[in-house]
Amino acid sequence: MILVDAQRISASRPGRDLFRGLSLTVATGDRVGVVGINGGGKSTLLRILAGTADPEHGAEEGTVRWGRGTRVVLLDQAAPLPPGTVAQALGEGWEVAAVADRLGLTPLLALDVASLSGGQAKRVALARALVAEADLLLLDEPTNHLDLDGIEWLADRLARHRGGLVLVTHDRHVLDRLTTRVLELDRGAWYLHEPRGEHAGSGYAAYLANQAEREALAGEAERTRRNLARRELEWLRRGAPARTRKPQARVDAARALLASGPTPPARRGTLDLASLGTRRLGSKVLELHGVGHRWTSEREEPPLFAGLDLIVEPGDRLGIVGPNGSGKSTLLDVMAGRIAPSEGRVERGATVRIGYHDQLGRDLDPAQRVRDAVAGPNGVAGPEEAALLQRFWFDTDAQWAPIGTLSGGERRRLQLLLVLAERPNVLFLDEPTNDLDLDTLRALEDLLEGWPGALVVVSHDRAFLDRTVDQLLALDGRGGAALVPGGTAAWLAGRGAAAGRVAPAAEGRPPAGRGEGRTASARPRVRTASTLRRLLGQADKALRAAATRRDELAAALAAADPTDHAALADLAEQLAAADEAVQAAEEAWLVLAAEAEDTGVAVEL
Repeated sequence: MILVDAQRISASRPGRDLFRGLSLTVATGDRVGVVGINGGGKSTLLRILAGTADPEHGAEEGTVRWGRGTRVVLLDQAAPLPPGTVAQALGEGWEVAAVADRLGLTPLLALDVASLSGGQAKRVALARALVAEADLLLLDEPTNHLDLDGIEWLADRLARHRGGLVLVTHDRHVLDRLTTRVLELDRGAWYLHEPRGEHAGSGYAAYLANQAEREALAGEAERTRRNLARRELEWLRRGAPARTRKPQARVDAARALLASGPTPPARRGTLDLASLGTRRLGSKVLELHGVGHRWTSEREEPPLFAGLDLIVEPGDRLGIVGPNGSGKSTLLDVMAGRIAPSEGRVERGATVRIGYHDQLGRDLDPAQRVRDAVAGPNGVAGPEEAALLQRFWFDTDAQWAPIGTLSGGERRRLQLLLVLAERPNVLFLDEPTNDLDLDTLRALEDLLEGWPGALVVVSHDRAFLDRTVDQLLALDGRGGAALVPGGTAAWLAGRGAAAGRVAPAAEGRPPAGRGEGRTASARPRVRTASTLRRLLGQADKALRAAATRRDELAAALAAADPTDHAALADLAEQLAAADEAVQAAEEAWLVLAAEAEDTGVAVEL
């Protein structure tokens, strides 16, 4: 059954097209992903398909028709909620209760919707969309503000949706898993990618393959155009007398060919994140000793995390995961020194310069112009700032625009620029992928892949985490924390097993974040891979030194005068102490080696 049929629809913004002459039909069972750069018209398209916005009327008037009786539900990025409590906004019924629980909304049911944070309000709006009786679901960035568990659950639910689905998301894992087609918007043009051949079944894989093929064809077409232009230029230059006798039509065609060129890229150059550089970072970065935090002084309140020991060293790339409300952002704030922990202490190296990319946009003034924000409170924007903004894909018009007029993704990119411009050597990133388009995401991943400093990331984006971090620290929401071997897949499998949803890969594996015999109140021992390797190296060195000392004393005892009983007794006492030292060093090495094995760190014997 056809749910919506859009033919030749168009939309624009002052000075540019969003899309022109777009045609899309969505039927029952279709799952269409919509991708494109920030500000490219994705949200506008969803509103037109929902009937809450009209397409523009031009020479060819576009039309949007819906199937008879089709129930359309739109999750907008700025979805309004009705007044009242969260429970009243959601309604009643077993399905409502189940969805609210899976989205972490049960503790919020009694709250007034006006008191919710932006992320909480978005989850309430998502729950309302999911429990509505919809034939056609139109979802704009539904994974924002969900944890990894929530995204996995959402993907499962959407895969079972029997109607049609149009989805705007930057989450590549979700795109690859769900989409049967991908619609790409690119500066007024549009491309519909459908799986075929080796990419059958995945609209996202088809999009990537077709995009690469289109770029290759564009390069070949430009080479052909240049060859033709060279020949036409030679023809035009064959003397003035001859030119006067040449057909005017061909002269005009030749000049038009020479004046033409390849279609300019949507963004000139690559996103130059690494050019800003970093400050020198010493050997000590960050140490947490017995750190814990709770928001009140009431001891009955369970802590977000407790007794946390953690060492972050140069080159470490640590991801922090856990369910919503488990304290991920709070832990990041404690590590950065934004808030003091309730217990324990945090030590930072003298050379540490922290760059913090948070979820709030570092209090950007919506009335301030973009170029003035980059110049700083005491500076005047000049050519250097303009060039820097160009490298971050802010063209001349965007540089003079008030920050409040930027799209969500553009504001996040500006925030990233402001953080990196301070040349930090330790990066704290709190949900950095929210609202970023795929191009910006890939550029950020490229930067972090070669980042010379230390990195700590809170993220719900599986693809981003898998590419940028080496270790995962999982908070369990009950005060416990543990390093998780095997990355996000292993952690999710462990979470599924703990909830009774045992995946094949998780069978026989204890839930992540729960050591054998350890309770939530026990003091977790959390150390990154580089820290364990360093400690193992130190333990190995200590063991070798102790063994050398023991062997030297044994040789001295064997060579001593057998009649010098005092010397023999002294050497024997020293040898006994040396032997105890060797045993203690061996035990210390074995404990560290076992910890390394448990967390998946390779140990060289």
